[in-house]
Amino acid sequence: MVGFDMCGLTPAPVTPFTRTGEVDYEAIHRLGSWLGSIDGVKGLVVLGHAGEGTFLTQEEQVAVIKAFVKSVDSKIPIIAGITGEGTEVAALEAKRAKEAGASAGLLYPSHGWLRFGYQEGAPQDRYRRVYEVSGLPLILFQYPDNTKATYSLNTMLDIAAQPGVFAMKNGVRNMRRWDTEIPVIRREHPDLQILSCHDEYLLHTAFDVDGFLVGYGNIAPEALLQLIEAGKAKDYKKAREVHDRLLPVTKSVYHRGSHMEGTVALKHALVARGILNHATVRSPLRPLENGAEQEIHNAIKLAALARVA
Repeated sequence: MVGFDMCGLTPAPVTPFTRTGEVDYEAIHRLGSWLGSIDGVKGLVVLGHAGEGTFLTQEEQVAVIKAFVKSVDSKIPIIAGITGEGTEVAALEAKRAKEAGASAGLLYPSHGWLRFGYQEGAPQDRYRRVYEVSGLPLILFQYPDNTKATYSLNTMLDIAAQPGVFAMKNGVRNMRRWDTEIPVIRREHPDLQILSCHDEYLLHTAFDVDGFLVGYGNIAPEALLQLIEAGKAKDYKKAREVHDRLLPVTKSVYHRGSHMEGTVALKHALVARGILNHATVRSPLRPLENGAEQEIHNAIKLAALARVA
């Protein structure tokens, strides 16, 4: 069978930079080795939105994959975000990722679709061709419902039936669609692993999934594993307790003006946890407003997320 077990937590780590803007490989080692040492963490997705993957050169992307593979000592899979605009471009990106040591790819929609939408059959062709060229097992990525790059239920079912597709990262962010579509996908593709990426809606989605694939996993892996366990046990009381304890963190990281600011906030939270020394990001991301850093550090303390030794 293509793929591997993702029934647990799969963090999407940030890409640390030095203060002068280069990739910080020592910090990658600290972050990757810490996350990889936590029981229940099933893999790491690098070069995604949280990882500022589209802001890196091709050479940097390859080097980051190799660095994270080394950081976990190959004990858990490294999954690469595949973000290239054109299908052939994405296929070659996936091939490079596999050669660099990635065990799977999280295939993003062609980003032109965000504005213009897509022709019928185009997403299915993208998954088919990327797997055909690279041989890299793929995770279906469902974008938010308020974008034109979101896939219809039939499109998701078609993609899930294709060779090489073994899991789905669903971030539809429309709970009406979530509640009606997830049961259908489960029924039609019972072997497809379903992962929530709703960093700000994890309580609602915890009871329907095999695991979480979230940037949030950078900063609170211990608590998110408790939430996953409670969700699988259908223990709403316990899940709610974890959710409420994390709510100050959720607000300070994900309830900001733009979801993109969440990446900057994640780096501040990793400073608070003792993993990163500073929160440097790469343009077009910008530093947060005055006071945000202290707000995030206070939220980490309030949620009892201790500094990592």
